[in-house]
Amino acid sequence: MYQHKWVSGETVQLPVGKAVCIGRNYVAHAKELNNPVPESPLLFIKPASAFCDFAPAITINEQLGRHHYEAELVLLVGKTLDANSKDPLAHIAGIGLGLDLTLRDLQSQLKRQGHPWERAKAFDGSASLTPFLPVTEDELKLPWQFQFWQNDQLKQLGETDNMIFKLPLLLQEICRYFTLLPGDIVMTGTPQGVGELNITDTLALQLGDGERVCSQVQKRS
Repeated sequence: MYQHKWVSGETVQLPVGKAVCIGRNYVAHAKELNNPVPESPLLFIKPASAFCDFAPAITINEQLGRHHYEAELVLLVGKTLDANSKDPLAHIAGIGLGLDLTLRDLQSQLKRQGHPWERAKAFDGSASLTPFLPVTEDELKLPWQFQFWQNDQLKQLGETDNMIFKLPLLLQEICRYFTLLPGDIVMTGTPQGVGELNITDTLALQLGDGERVCSQVQKRS
């Protein structure tokens, strides 16, 4: 069963909650999928059953269709954050990375029909997460960069400075609608370069100058 972990290897003493995810938070990504650039954050939720460890392997159910990767910066909530909270960054305990796995064909079908995306976005194992790095409020105000590799090829490069909606605004907007509880996460959106995963692919995620976290794609038995 999934449990949040620190980069030190210790278990985070927080429950596993929900994921609030941000769609289309980079202009180039919105354009690569022929989507309009949003005027306000596009929000959706993944349940705790979607969470899994990125390393050493992620498993995909090919019967569900093509799985696309979307690498994202992930915030771990440490203290309850609601519409009345001040200084939203002070409520974040850690920062990490993750893949927002997407059943792209199904998502396209649901969008055409005007239906919600949950079946394409919130299925079991669709939030594949690295361990978290403890951070302070001041550290979160600094620029952050992350990278994603597939089979040793750099596929995605994300930077907080390039986000349409920056981290404090994202948290404020989320909390207008959803209270964030300790152990919840926020997946902050993916940059351009999304693509399909294949069985036996080797993957790697890197936050800033930290160590790469490596994984392999396996078929779910």
